Amino acid sequence: MTEAADAPVLSQPIPDGEPPTTETPPAVPTAPALPTAGGVGTLSTEIGLNTAAPGPAGPDQATGFGESAEAAEPAEPTEPVEPTEPAADEAEEVDSADPGMPVDASSTRSVPPEPAQWVKDSGGVSFGFNLAKILGRGEDADPIVGPGRDLGLAGVFDGMGGAGGTEYATPTGSHTGAYLGSRTARDVVETLMTRLLPDPGFDPVAAAAELQRCVQAALASQLVELAAPRSGLRSTLLRALPTTMALVALRRKEADSTGWACSAFWAGDSRGYLLDPQHGLQQITVDDLRDPGDALANLRQDSVLSNAVSADRAFEIGCATMNVTAPFLVLAATDGCFGYLPTPMHFERLLLQTLQQAADAPQWSAALQTQIAAVTGDDAALAVIGVGADFADLQQAFQSRTALVTQRWVQPLDVLSDEIELQQETLDALRERQRRSTEDFWGQYRTDYEHHLRPSEAKA
Repeated sequence: MTEAADAPVLSQPIPDGEPPTTETPPAVPTAPALPTAGGVGTLSTEIGLNTAAPGPAGPDQATGFGESAEAAEPAEPTEPVEPTEPAADEAEEVDSADPGMPVDASSTRSVPPEPAQWVKDSGGVSFGFNLAKILGRGEDADPIVGPGRDLGLAGVFDGMGGAGGTEYATPTGSHTGAYLGSRTARDVVETLMTRLLPDPGFDPVAAAAELQRCVQAALASQLVELAAPRSGLRSTLLRALPTTMALVALRRKEADSTGWACSAFWAGDSRGYLLDPQHGLQQITVDDLRDPGDALANLRQDSVLSNAVSADRAFEIGCATMNVTAPFLVLAATDGCFGYLPTPMHFERLLLQTLQQAADAPQWSAALQTQIAAVTGDDAALAVIGVGADFADLQQAFQSRTALVTQRWVQPLDVLSDEIELQQETLDALRERQRRSTEDFWGQYRTDYEHHLRPSEAKA
């Protein structure tokens, strides 16, 4: 999203038991904290989870999904009612109830299922990192990495440096609108989704609308608090606190089953991916571009975004849901991770090859950081969650796919690239030989050619 500069700075691990320092974004709905990836992943300490206590909900803040901000009227007191024995037909109804649904002993009504809990999956694989081109100035927010036994949440936010390059004075120093926007959006999304996702009635479409409303309200509130002077520049490309967003939410369909519902949410050109042993890497978000193309075309052309999160423009959050079967991986990535590789196949090979060569998840994360930092010209943030297998099982599950991607697509393309490079070197040598020969022959030819242009030489 920004111009190329110095090599990205690799993420530093957050010490266990020591919360990262944070900025204080606008108040957002409270929710239980996500389980962290523990020692498995590495995250930049540039900014972390918002640990500041939010204030009371305002008119533009969510007080609960589908709830009203107004207090309900107290109910009129009623006379106590003596309990009665259930009728025979009611008793039969209780006995024939679905055995999988818990039943209240004092009522014939089925008790609704309990919300899913953010219980950490101790055997799972998860990590995230945030590579900044310039330490302390990276405009990608730290990724959301929320692994759980029955739930999962992975998200990235890429502050748009070109459109949001305006500098704002803050208590922590001067920061661009892109830097601030990505971090505020991240904290709002994590807090809201941590509350919405466990609900048995979770509705992805409604969640997308609630995300859009809460994020835009928080960014608009932050823009007012920044009290920035109005710029004299007028351009359709300039935006206030702009950022992309890519989020993948997971819900296990039934207890201890291998079936999962996977919901993707997005705005901009950051991407959500599904990676499974059978089909490989699958993009599950849409690139919001003014001149849209497929993933390969988008690597070759630099199109303007048609939709992105910001404080001063209307935007949409796209949503798609699919059913998946474990084992699989979900990823959320900013374009600094995939946008500087030759093809989408090379990105999958990078993910799988580093997986196969690592001894554990921290080594996998470190290898990805090193290789991405070597080629990217942008900040790069990545969140990874593995489902249904531990690290060794994931390596085993993806062995065949790794070989297929490498041998069928990547190696043949790399051989051609090597041949082109070799031919380019030969061509460069021929061009240099041509240049020298041209100058030499011109020196021989020039004397007669310029005979009448040099009067002194002509008389001699």
